[in-house]
Amino acid sequence: MSKLNMKEWINEIIQKKEVVAMPIMTHPGIEMIGKTVRDAVTDGQVHYNAIQALSEKYPTAAATVIMDLTVEAEAFGAEIVFPENEVPSVVGRLLNDEGAIDKLEIPALNKGRIPQYLKANMLAAKAITDRPVFAGCIGPYSLAGRLYDMSEIMMLIYINPEAAHSLLKKCSDFILRYCMALKATGVNGVVMAEPAAGLLSDEDCTQYSSVFIKEIVEKVQDDHFTVILHNCGNTGHCTRAMVATGAAAYHFGNKINMVEALKEVPGDALAMGNLDPVSLFKAAAPEEMKKATLDLLEATRSYPNFVLSSGCDTPPHTPAENIDAFFAALNEFNNA
Repeated sequence: MSKLNMKEWINEIIQKKEVVAMPIMTHPGIEMIGKTVRDAVTDGQVHYNAIQALSEKYPTAAATVIMDLTVEAEAFGAEIVFPENEVPSVVGRLLNDEGAIDKLEIPALNKGRIPQYLKANMLAAKAITDRPVFAGCIGPYSLAGRLYDMSEIMMLIYINPEAAHSLLKKCSDFILRYCMALKATGVNGVVMAEPAAGLLSDEDCTQYSSVFIKEIVEKVQDDHFTVILHNCGNTGHCTRAMVATGAAAYHFGNKINMVEALKEVPGDALAMGNLDPVSLFKAAAPEEMKKATLDLLEATRSYPNFVLSSGCDTPPHTPAENIDAFFAALNEFNNA
């Protein structure tokens, strides 16, 4: 699948009469194969098996790995907790002051669970050949916030922007190396999750996130590898900063008005989103899920670059009936 021309894939989606769907979901696959979240995020084989099970069951436009925003922080040395059936989370603060930033070393790609994630991507790229496979990684500002503390990094960019830039550069350098390694597994692109940048103004998002992402995009994105920038923290105030990265696709959370976001995304780039993963996918009745999906499809009808998706990773214990309702709505809309 690594030889798939992703620019052509994107263009085909835009030219196509039917809307395609690419929900970010791995948890339903983990449950389908009878494993726990902890199993999947610590074992590349289990992770791949979940992705494979989903790709066999649902007509998604692409396969995606789990959105785990602790992998890179763990490689740097952050402490992670692993609940059995919830996504992992960072505990405490790795960097306690500005001096710790200077001493921080960029880790090798054999640290923490990085090898297991590379394994999952390699297995998925090798086995899933009927659609693209997208890896996942964290964005530089979100990683910096997990290492330095989210509130503290926001203060640091005003108190000591030079120190903030130093930390962001180290985070960005590591993410670039990780993306290059992911690319080498044969996957067709990466979903870069940068939700913390949604807490910033458009100007600050550009300066402390997009500038660094743009450098990564310029080095890894090509005809065969696509960067999808995800920012579920963006409520509409920093879409311009997202687009400034030059990514080939943008993934939006449920807090944004999807039509307004589409107005700011270039017509030759994909815009994906944005059904609420919790209140709809996990908690709604199937009829409500179907109606919300149809409503979004109708609202975005005039944008050929729209890709139907969840607003973020669908959580554990998302009912299969709601995923079925999502695809039933898509099928009904496309065949109307």
